[in-house]
Amino acid sequence: MKSRSLKVIATSPNTGRLLILGLVFHIVYIMSVFDCYFTSPVVHGMKHFSTEVREADRLVLIVGDGLRADLLFNTRPFPSIPGSPEVVAPHLRSIVENRGVFGISHTRVPTESRPGHVAIIAGMYEDVSAVTKGWKTNPVDFDSVFNQSTKTFSFGSPDILPMFARGATPGKVLTWCYDENDEDFTKDATSLDTWVLDKMKLLFQNATTDPELDAQLRSPGIVFFLHLLGLDTTGHSYRPHSKEYMKNIQHVDSIVKQTESLFRSFYGAAESRTAYIFTADHGMSNVGNHGDGEPDNTRTPLIAWGSGIRGPKQSTSGSPSFAWNLTLQAQDVSQADIAPLMTTLIGRPFPVNSVGVLPDVYGEGILSPAGGEEARARAAVVNAKVILEQYRVKHTIKSSHALSYKPFPLLKTESSDPGSSELENLDYLLTQKLWSETRHAAAGLIDTTLKGLRYLQTYDRQLLRTIVTAGYAGWSIFSALFVIQHYGVSLPSTPSSRIPRLVAFIVFLAASALFAIRRSPITYYMYIAFPIYFWGEILQKIGSYLTYKADAMPFNRMSVWKNGVTAGLIIVALQAMVAGYTHRAIWSLGFLIIGIIWPLFSFRTAYRSQDTGIWIAWTLSCLVTAVFPLLSVEKTASVSTILIGGSLMCFVGVAMEWALSGTTPRMFSHQVFLIVISMLTTSSSIKSLQSKLGLPLMNQITAWILFIISPLLPFLNSSSMISPHHRLLSLFLSLCPCFVILSISVEGLFFITFSATLTLWIEIEGRIRGGRKLKKTNLLRADDIRASMFFLFFVQVAFFGTGNVASISSFYLEPVYRLVPVFNPFLMASLLIFKIVSPYIILSATFATLTARLNLPPFSLFLVALSLTDGMTLTFFYNVTDSGSWLEIGQTISFFCITSLLLVWSAGVCVAGEWLMGGTLQAAGLASENVREKQI
Repeated sequence: MKSRSLKVIATSPNTGRLLILGLVFHIVYIMSVFDCYFTSPVVHGMKHFSTEVREADRLVLIVGDGLRADLLFNTRPFPSIPGSPEVVAPHLRSIVENRGVFGISHTRVPTESRPGHVAIIAGMYEDVSAVTKGWKTNPVDFDSVFNQSTKTFSFGSPDILPMFARGATPGKVLTWCYDENDEDFTKDATSLDTWVLDKMKLLFQNATTDPELDAQLRSPGIVFFLHLLGLDTTGHSYRPHSKEYMKNIQHVDSIVKQTESLFRSFYGAAESRTAYIFTADHGMSNVGNHGDGEPDNTRTPLIAWGSGIRGPKQSTSGSPSFAWNLTLQAQDVSQADIAPLMTTLIGRPFPVNSVGVLPDVYGEGILSPAGGEEARARAAVVNAKVILEQYRVKHTIKSSHALSYKPFPLLKTESSDPGSSELENLDYLLTQKLWSETRHAAAGLIDTTLKGLRYLQTYDRQLLRTIVTAGYAGWSIFSALFVIQHYGVSLPSTPSSRIPRLVAFIVFLAASALFAIRRSPITYYMYIAFPIYFWGEILQKIGSYLTYKADAMPFNRMSVWKNGVTAGLIIVALQAMVAGYTHRAIWSLGFLIIGIIWPLFSFRTAYRSQDTGIWIAWTLSCLVTAVFPLLSVEKTASVSTILIGGSLMCFVGVAMEWALSGTTPRMFSHQVFLIVISMLTTSSSIKSLQSKLGLPLMNQITAWILFIISPLLPFLNSSSMISPHHRLLSLFLSLCPCFVILSISVEGLFFITFSATLTLWIEIEGRIRGGRKLKKTNLLRADDIRASMFFLFFVQVAFFGTGNVASISSFYLEPVYRLVPVFNPFLMASLLIFKIVSPYIILSATFATLTARLNLPPFSLFLVALSLTDGMTLTFFYNVTDSGSWLEIGQTISFFCITSLLLVWSAGVCVAGEWLMGGTLQAAGLASENVREKQI
């Protein structure tokens, strides 16, 4: 079947420059959310403060990586598992009920291992961007409990321990780490925790023959750190409600019991001077992931017992702990509060960067100090001094760099350091032995100082918000004028003036001087450069557009009304997409609108009666695709669903071979054969992994061969692709084996329906446009705005079709183990990204073909979309918050990053589409006139 004649207009150099500019602009502005909302809190030059009173000679910190609070504290937490015990951790439960204090430690996003451990051990919260700066080492140097201890003996993962040893005094933090390859997701992860206990046993055993080591172990102020990674590994592999996770909790409970026994054996009666802290760095979602602000990720257990720690107390009022059959008083804390608790117990200086607040400052707390209420009061004063010292240093830095600095009003002072009068009041209360009043005053100073730190942390926020708003607004208008001038109408030429550009240059110099005085980050210079350039160019070009409007389009009330309605519909559509990030059903509603309402109200009756088959196919395809956003995001591995998806992929391949032509290349048959092999390999791998037999080496090799070879097949014989439809089919089939390998449930089915919808979109748009007469083939029309909005809709759906819109962390790791069973974060992330990318490859090829079908220049529709969608980006930018619930913080960050990256990714989609389809369109007689002339 011969394709109808189409043209592909060559891309002008100006278009390429605009695309590059837009790409750089959006990538740079992604960083603005971190500079605006999440700058690093770390400063240097503070004094050290300590209670100088030891409540314990040594501290044991045990972190159960990835342990959820509810699954530890609750009774019958695993009801779906036959024979599961009523209490999953009897030893820890016994400590809670008879010897110690328990509660919830609330974490902050990102709920990842490194920032969680930094909060526990350093008492500070890393800025969110820090998690991207280094996996195992510190992006910035900060103080920690380990560094302030006499000596720390740490055992556990190579992903955690080295970062605390690197920034500490040499020789103070000793580490024992297992090999990275031992972190195998397909094997029993309890062996990792057993390794930690065995190494600590060996340490004590060596001390019996090493006097120097023995003396170190008996020195006051030492810390033992046991990092138990097994729960995190098991949760990722089997999910937290699995039998494996339950058994891992039981194993951790046993390790805690054996640790106490080991200390009693080594220290004898002196073991009573040991304090124990048990907690977790983050929790685990029901689907086995973490990273976002979901409550299951942010609520971790805290149990404290031993020397200097009070015992349990009955609760006199209703408490959340009652739901766990614990009628005891719970002591909830923020995660950073654990660090000052630990330093107070061993009488060592607080970490200078700590913003944690000792739980005893505000109430009964956790401590049972030998000095009674006086010790509590003095510890509260030390806590206040630590936080106030940070404010003073930041205040000094900010005041020396700002032209018109305004200090925090509640700590404003004319003649002395901030907070001096408050410290004098605390000293007076101490001399009067008014312990309760001292704690109350210290709590007030801490609250005020934390607000002051917040004030200084956000001092430049409004300035940066203004710059970012001007940048996004400037880009939208600048790119819109470019599209109008190059692809819409011929604007009259006006005399060029250097004044706007000269003014822009002067403004940039002035802004740069201001930033230099303030010692602002280098990124601020980039942020201001873009809006100055955009608005300078807008002032340069706006005159031509206004002249055209006045001459060619005189005022018409009906035209104004239509333009207003169009603008309103665009805004509604963009804000609906914003709402779709939290309400997944909106994407399904979108498919109903474009599949049913749009054809009924926009298609001419003659067209619907003439092309009934295409119309019905389009509607059915949209309706089927609309089902996927409504499905639950909590899925389990389903071999049958994966195989059904693979079978339908094979059916589509065979059916389309027959439908397109009888001379289809044999490569299609080879691609279908690869899909069958991938189905067999994936089925075998899933069964082996679920049986805990590990990943068979042959399966792993086969999967990698398929994963590498299949996507390359369309490029090995591209000259035989005689039509765009053949090319699209080849690209679709090449990705099917990869999708089968990385699927957990219905992803393969979504890939089929989504690809079918895109293919039908080409036909629908082409036939609608084919029935209309065009004066010029290279001019955009109002109808193309709708096509651009469709493209943006498909960009969003490609990402969120089967994933959880609320967070990137919801994409499952489980299928990745079929290729990479050993922990390798970057390779695993790369595979997940490839899975996300796959639908975009089809979208890119489809969009390039559609642009040619509509006789439009390459990238023209994308430029229309790009000029519109920063309304979404700006909405998410202003919605970002660094306060409130952890869920709100995590979601707002994720939303802004996702929508910004998708806009950047869309540019790549268009470029990839032109590259993938350019040769095919040319071979099919669809090359542009310009390209042909060059070839002749």
